[in-house]
Amino acid sequence: MSAIEVSVVIPSLNEEDTIAICVDKAREALRGAAIAGEVIVADNGSTDRTAAIAAAHGASVVPVAERGYGSALMNGIAAARGRFIVMGDADDSYDFREVPRFVNKLREGFDIVQGCRLEAGGGTVLPGAMPLLHRWIGNPMFSRLARMMFSVPIHDIYCGMRGFTRELYDRLDLRCKGMEFATEMIIKSTLVGAKTSEVPVTLSPDGRVAHAAHLRTFRDGWRTLRFYLLYSPRWLFWYPGLLLILFGVLGYAVAMPGLRIRGIHFDAHTLLVSSLVIMVGYESISFGVLGRLFAYEEGLLPRKPELDRVMQMVTLERGVIAGLTAVIGGMLLIAVAVRQWQSTGFANLDYSITMRWVIPGVLFAALGVQTVLASFFASLLMLNRRR
Repeated sequence: MSAIEVSVVIPSLNEEDTIAICVDKAREALRGAAIAGEVIVADNGSTDRTAAIAAAHGASVVPVAERGYGSALMNGIAAARGRFIVMGDADDSYDFREVPRFVNKLREGFDIVQGCRLEAGGGTVLPGAMPLLHRWIGNPMFSRLARMMFSVPIHDIYCGMRGFTRELYDRLDLRCKGMEFATEMIIKSTLVGAKTSEVPVTLSPDGRVAHAAHLRTFRDGWRTLRFYLLYSPRWLFWYPGLLLILFGVLGYAVAMPGLRIRGIHFDAHTLLVSSLVIMVGYESISFGVLGRLFAYEEGLLPRKPELDRVMQMVTLERGVIAGLTAVIGGMLLIAVAVRQWQSTGFANLDYSITMRWVIPGVLFAALGVQTVLASFFASLLMLNRRR
């Protein structure tokens, strides 16, 4: 095994039109650069002659029964013997003769080397190689989102040709078995602080004629966005939650004193809606905290020391005390309203006055109960942590 430095892994599904070209180019590149390597084709249940052609051209074929781009790559990488791995698609859109460029970067000490087809990163897209919607909207947009949400230092999140070290791959513990595998690798590499580089590549038109491309524009776009949100509690839960709480507090600021702004009177109804907005925002933030805890405990996201310090301060007992305090405060506010009602002999009340006690009381009581429940659930998530 130590004799193999580089493993080229190619996932395939009914690629008899192009698999021979890809394998031949990869082997030519390894020989030409005097790289001790191997070519592995992870066959994901092909019903044509893909596996036989790949084997005849010198590749090691790994049958993969479970369907999915990620499943194919996981099994192919598991069979790889090199300390460096270069992956690329089997449709001849990437030139495997560029493998040595990725290897050179890995030898320099980079943990992962991402190809870039887009002009923003120096790449080239040949005419007819990429749909205009993907080239000018989809890929740039999702790459920009990855840079904004995760600080990913690349320009082409979707490029299917990349190289990485075996050590990094084992450390990432990737989970996605579908097309999200590629984006999961890039995002988690950034989150663990992997040393990343980018190599411009040329994207050629798909060489297949027997069947259409496997990519589905809107389905795969949604799956990418969904993955981004699931891996970023800040953008899915925290930022929307904070924004909702801000709007709710502003509503309270104008409704509690009963302000009239440009002829609009903000009264008890505004308080009620603002309370709803605050409760939804608070629950969103709670989900964000619990989601991040779950991700840390399950190894989906790398643990951060600052979280451990926060969790040492925010214990179950302190959360319960804070929640019960809010509940008691809310009940006291409601008690004031009951006392007002009692003073009238339980007759009709002026709701514009009474509801200014009842609505905040209900809000504080509800937030207190949510805090108590969230504190217990957070402790449940951390039961497996060694103490």
